[in-house]
This record gives sequence, structure tokens and C-alpha cells, in this order.
Amino acid sequence: MDRYLLDMMASSPFEAVQPAGTRRRLCRLSVVTLACLALWPAFAAEPAAPVADTKARQALIVDGETGAVLFEKEADTPFPPASLAKLMTMEVVFEALAAGQVALDQVFPVSEHAWRTGGAPSGTSTMFAALKSSIPLDALIKGTIIQAANDATIVIAEGMAGSEAGFARLMNEAASRLGLSQSTFVNPSGLPTDGQSVTARDLVVLARHIEQDHAAFYAIYSEPSFEWNKIFQRNRNPLLPMSIGATGMATGYTEASGYSLVGVTHRDGRKTFMALGGLASIKERTEEARRLLDWSNDQFERVELFAGDVPVGRVSVYGGVASSIDVQTKAPVVVYVPKGRAEGVKADIEYEGPLRAPVEAGQKVGTLTIRIDGRTSLSSDLFATGQVDEGTFASRAMGAAQELAFGWIRAL
Repeated sequence: MDRYLLDMMASSPFEAVQPAGTRRRLCRLSVVTLACLALWPAFAAEPAAPVADTKARQALIVDGETGAVLFEKEADTPFPPASLAKLMTMEVVFEALAAGQVALDQVFPVSEHAWRTGGAPSGTSTMFAALKSSIPLDALIKGTIIQAANDATIVIAEGMAGSEAGFARLMNEAASRLGLSQSTFVNPSGLPTDGQSVTARDLVVLARHIEQDHAAFYAIYSEPSFEWNKIFQRNRNPLLPMSIGATGMATGYTEASGYSLVGVTHRDGRKTFMALGGLASIKERTEEARRLLDWSNDQFERVELFAGDVPVGRVSVYGGVASSIDVQTKAPVVVYVPKGRAEGVKADIEYEGPLRAPVEAGQKVGTLTIRIDGRTSLSSDLFATGQVDEGTFASRAMGAAQELAFGWIRAL
């Protein structure tokens, strides 16, 4: 697959133009201007304090508004989810409620399997559901979210799908719909079992989806406590009492994966999503989560790089009445960039080239990718601003000859 890359300083508002006649090869053009720095005074501020590393084996921090990646470490490395699997359990339940397949006042029975595997005898996180009792779905949801109750998830699974295995199939179907390509679920509780794994990236995608698409139920993640069977338990999320704007979501622990967390904060007008895995202790998990969230909130500045419906560059066209065309995003391109480090931010136009005429107005033709210190932070689709009709036979023949010539040159 051939592509073109066009590098620009992210602070540059100027149109970048690819040199005419450049086709079917890697092309890079940097637009550097000191005048750009004056447009955003934040770039002249004290440089951001670097996060050299984190004690977490896996980590991902994402801006909630834009989806821009602020920090990542082994974000695509699978690890056992532990109780973080319950996020997907709740996604299945929320979708079923939205579709009218179940109701909040619907009751489900507590089987001996649910009681022994996830209830009081199990010695694991539980809402202490009584054997052979029946519990309404709304209470099971709160038990799952607030108390990380394993018995609640098993009761839900058996009530909705007949078994944990049947419910796990629903979880994996939901994961596929959401594009969680690197996660596999085997049970609804996250209790250790072979073949069950998630990634930090997939967990953040899932968390953003729940927060955005199931807002009413998402509010439960911030409830401080829940009582069932006369047993009062506090929310296990260590971020909630920190006064840092935490609104959710969940924690996990297994011997194999260590301590993990998915956290969401909303403070100073900014929403941040974070997933951590592989920490050594509860204390370490709490400290690292706080440190990373404070760093991401304090050391990045919101910048609108490009307005929507404004050309950001040009791409080459083959066999048309014109040899190039302007491209643009449909919405403004907003990123969070490190303070004082504009030189580390670049924008790349990527497309398979040259485009073949005819090109229709509004046709998707490529991608604008924002990179910070060489790491992809954000990608936006690019669209043709107008159309390019197919050229005459003579112009197409000339284009073919030029392409053949460039092909020979490229092969040398």
C-alpha cells in the first residue's frame, strides 16, 4: 500500500501543499515557522513535566473530548481483566434494557452455583445474595457496579442467558460490535479462568462508550455505597474520595495480573479516561492513578489545530482534469498538546496515492494523523473539498506515462 505523508508543525494554521508531480512514494514536507508559536501563548509556557514511565505494566490515558492519547505504555498487551470484565457485563445488560429485552424490576433467582462461586462461601467480592432468593435486576446492577459483586454477575448471566457460558457469548458479541478486537471474555465476573483477557486500549473504548451512551446507568459508578442483605459496603473505586472530579469506574485484582483500574475524571472542563494494569499493590495503584491523572490534567493545553471545513492540504490526482485537490476534515481538529513543546507535535496527511479520477466532492480520501513525540495521538478522516472529473484520453495518457517514469525512478 503506497501512501503520502505530509508533516506540519501542529501549531501551524497555514495550508500545506504537496509538491506537484510527487506520486506513489513516501513524501514528507515540514512547515516550520517561529511566528506560529505566538498564536498559542501556552506553547511558550514552562515545559510539561515528563512522565518518564509508570509502575503499571499497562497504561493508557485518553482525553474524553477528542479521544486523543495523552500517554500509553503497552496499551495493546493483553492481561487478565479480573473485575474489569464486569464493565462488559454491564454493557450487555444496559443494551438489553435499552432494547426492552429485560426490565429493571425483573427478578432473577440465586442458584447454588451463583451462591457458591460468587457469594458468601466464595471469599470473593460479593453482595451476599441469599441462596434461593430472588433479586430485582436494578439491585443486581448496583451490586455489580458498586460492590464488584461476583454473585450478582452470575445471577444476571443465568437469568439472561441460562448460564455463564451463554452470557459470555453475548459479551464477546458486544465486544465485536464495539471494535474491541483484542479482548475475549469467558465469564461475567472476571474470576480467573483460561482464555480471558483485555487490553488497556479496549477498556478505554468500552469505558467511553458506557459513559457516553448509557449516561443514566453510568451515574451509578459514582455512588459511594450500597447495602444488600443488611450488609453495607462502600464503592471500591479509590478515585472517588480524592476530590479530583472522579465519576467512575472500576478496579480489579488477580494474582496473575496484579492490581488494575479504569478511571474517569471530569474537572476544569476536561474529561479524562484512564486504564492501568499490572500494579503491585492497592497503595501503588492508588498513587499511580492519582499521579498520572494530575499530570495529564495539568500539563496539556487544548489547541484547535484546524477549523472544520477548511482545507488542510492538497493531494495528487491521477487521470483527471486537475492534478491535485484540497482536502479537509468535517469537524474542527482539537488536540491536547504538551505545554512548551510545540516542536514535538506533527500532523501527517496520509492517503493511498495518487487518487484516481473521478473524485467526488465530499469523498473520503485519506486521514489526518496527529503525532506527539512520534506517537499517534489522534486521527481524523479527510474529505475532498470539490470534485475532479476524469480527464481526456490525451491527459490520461500523459499521466500514465508520468506514472510509468516515476515507477522506473522509484525502482532504481
